[in-house]
Amino acid sequence: MNLASFLPLKPVELQLLLALSEQELHGYGLVQHIDQQTDGVIRLEPGNLYRVIKRLLADGLVAESESRPVPELGEERRRYYRITPIGSRVLAAELKRLRSLLASAKARAVVKRWAT
Repeated sequence: MNLASFLPLKPVELQLLLALSEQELHGYGLVQHIDQQTDGVIRLEPGNLYRVIKRLLADGLVAESESRPVPELGEERRRYYRITPIGSRVLAAELKRLRSLLASAKARAVVKRWAT
């Protein structure tokens, strides 16, 4: 599979894959996790969230989890998502791409100039 065909990831896709690389989450859990990890910079509305999840499911980057929490917790109806092996490879490729971008001499000059 050509990983480059998935790159670059959109910021929301990147955040979803990062969140799911840590643990399986349901939709609202993803919203909370991303809000916390981005200090509120990325706030997902349900329609946008599920549109992105649908695309990632179709691309095979995420899958619906087979496991469900204990029904007594009242979460048996929630759908949990997990990152797939190909999703992990795409995430790693994107992080490598971003690292390379930041390491470029031009990017370092911009970061140094605006970081002060």
